[in-house]
Amino acid sequence: MAHQPTTDRGRRSRARIVEAASALMSDHGVSGTGVDRILARAGASKSQLYHFFDDKDDLVRAVIAARFEAVLDEQMSLLTELDSWAGIRRWLDTFVDTNEAFGLPGCPIGTMANELAGRDEAARADLATCFTRWEQYLSEGLERMRATGRLAPDAKPKELAIVVFAGIQGGLLLAKTQKDVAPLRIALDAAYAHLRSFKISPEARGGSCAEAQ
Repeated sequence: MAHQPTTDRGRRSRARIVEAASALMSDHGVSGTGVDRILARAGASKSQLYHFFDDKDDLVRAVIAARFEAVLDEQMSLLTELDSWAGIRRWLDTFVDTNEAFGLPGCPIGTMANELAGRDEAARADLATCFTRWEQYLSEGLERMRATGRLAPDAKPKELAIVVFAGIQGGLLLAKTQKDVAPLRIALDAAYAHLRSFKISPEARGGSCAEAQ
């Protein structure tokens, strides 16, 4: 990117531009959001924009990064507990509750991927990295469950994580399109049931019922 600010004032100015761009892109899409509209909303000048960003494409990548960091910040307390069945269930239920509470807006990363993946290679690569990093929290949690005998030895955590994220993204998209949270709930229940099909019971491991979580 063109220039990373080194002062608090510069960081605030840059953040204001990114926030304005992100909000407008949520309403109008990336292609429907022009630079002049972004600047008007941010109360910034073109010289400020091009001081911080090479061009609009560079700004779009900053929006992707900001949105993903916001997702991680919001979910981190849940993402660090994906090594138990209860933790996974809480995380999935949060997608349903949060999206319903906010009017079914879809995924802040997935909506950009739908628009950009086929026409902006740099943005596509950034989005792919976001999904890989996000999936890794679940795959690593499942790895720990397999290592401690709560998940079948033949389970493939990385593949299972992809299955779950496909359900998340597809469910979010259908819920947004239909204006009904039911598709998201159904998709995540199915993803969870698939994960549970690899569960090893405490009795089979010679443990106690309390270990089921």
